[in-house]
Amino acid sequence: MPPEDPQEILCHLDRLLAEHGMTLAELAGRVGVTVANLSVLKNDRAKAIRFSTLSAICRELHCQPGDVLTVGTK
Repeated sequence: MPPEDPQEILCHLDRLLAEHGMTLAELAGRVGVTVANLSVLKNDRAKAIRFSTLSAICRELHCQPGDVLTVGTK
């Protein structure tokens, strides 16, 4: 296994949800995934995301994929 890269994909769901006055549970219902799965994504523990899920998140939050996920350091 390669050494851990200090750069990682960061998720900004907390900020986006706050900007839209929406809860994680509400977004999960609109997107059609479990709260647990969105929580894994929100807490930067996800290893992957389906394009269909990312697309649905962007549709519901009226944003672009780059607003949800960025490359950075913790």
